[in-house]
Amino acid sequence: MPFHPRSAPSAQRTLAVAQLVSAIGDGAYYTSSALYFTRIVGLSPARLGLGLAVAWAVGSLAGVPLGHLADRRGPRGTAAALALGTAVVVASFLAVRSFLPFLAAACLYATAQSGLGAARQALVGGLVPQGERTAALAGLQAVLNAGLAVGAALGGVALTVGTGAAFLAAFALTAAGFLATGLLLLRLPAVTPAAVPVTTSAAAPAPVPSGGPAGGRPARGGGFAVLADRRYAVVALVNTVLLLRMPLLSLVIPLWIADRAPQLGWLGSALFVLNTLGVTLFQVRTARAVTGLRSAARTVRQAGALLLASCAVFALSAAAVPLRVTGALLVAGAVLQVAGEMKQSAGSWQIAFDLAPADRLGQYQGFFGTGVAVARTAGPLLLTTLLLDGGGPGWLLLGGLFLAAGCAMGPAVRRAERDRPWRAPVTTGTLAGAHRSAAGLPDHTVNDDLQPPAALFPVNPPR
Repeated sequence: MPFHPRSAPSAQRTLAVAQLVSAIGDGAYYTSSALYFTRIVGLSPARLGLGLAVAWAVGSLAGVPLGHLADRRGPRGTAAALALGTAVVVASFLAVRSFLPFLAAACLYATAQSGLGAARQALVGGLVPQGERTAALAGLQAVLNAGLAVGAALGGVALTVGTGAAFLAAFALTAAGFLATGLLLLRLPAVTPAAVPVTTSAAAPAPVPSGGPAGGRPARGGGFAVLADRRYAVVALVNTVLLLRMPLLSLVIPLWIADRAPQLGWLGSALFVLNTLGVTLFQVRTARAVTGLRSAARTVRQAGALLLASCAVFALSAAAVPLRVTGALLVAGAVLQVAGEMKQSAGSWQIAFDLAPADRLGQYQGFFGTGVAVARTAGPLLLTTLLLDGGGPGWLLLGGLFLAAGCAMGPAVRRAERDRPWRAPVTTGTLAGAHRSAAGLPDHTVNDDLQPPAALFPVNPPR
């Protein structure tokens, strides 16, 4: 059935439930998969790491074409198919007994996950009004972290038992979570696929179909237009630098603690729980400050400063101080990190959507999302070398990189905004202004942070 604005709250609830069940499965998988493949399958840690690096490199290439498929065939069906495909791939892991089948299955898993992320983002763009997307994504992120915590606890049970049957149960839970996700996504309202743009000449822009999803946003050429959008690529690159924070909590900080303060080895998992709870409780509140491109760029700049402060505190934890002081520094660094993470996430969501043509949300979100795959692929090697070998100076160098990226986001966004007619600061050149002029109404200058122009769907009327 077609989407109607009044169905938005119900659609968001369904999206949240789908996010929750898939996150529970993901949590169980992330917690138990490494030991399953090393202890049960018999892969060496080096081969496991190589396979995952190759898989996520392949997956990073899949986001744009699968996002494009979501634009052309509809994000609901594409997301559901990829969720069901992920369930099948996870189930196939149980039949893996050597490296090459593992590599093939891991590549399929990373490809499905990258495509599912792009299709889900396009689905949010199609079901949630433009001015409400960042808040909706913040809610989904909070649900995601809650689900990961539950799944990690269930995966921990499998680790404690340590038998093949226990790992089988954990993987079955993951597959069931993605199966349920696919079925839940099919219950959402259908989002009309973007019409294929028609370009009359090489110099003429493609017309926007009347009543199309863009609310007047013009198409940017045929095919994978995002690959030719250099200014959007710069924004995505800056965001990728900030996403290097991702391997810190899961990999680098536990290794840092084990090397500098082995008596506090238990603190690594405690900091993970702290991060999960922080995002669950405060991501929505943090996202309220983001209402447009300007506030989004400002929030990302603040994220860079917080991540620098976090790195500086972690650097101090290498000093010769009492153990309790080291523990306090590690906790303080983790608190600053989760604050920076929430701000970076909130700002990047708004930027990724607002700079993308609405008829190509899928491929643009797929391209923007490649930063996650790059951080997962290159981050572990880069950060372990920089931080574990470089110590305190390495932390400060990383913090400076975060600050530079945060400060660079504003200029990159402003430069990208200038070649997007629908993002003009003054609405007299936008479709909204054109509609008002056609109706004999005066044009008005609109502050982007107060009223995003050309909302994809009208906001629900107050009750």
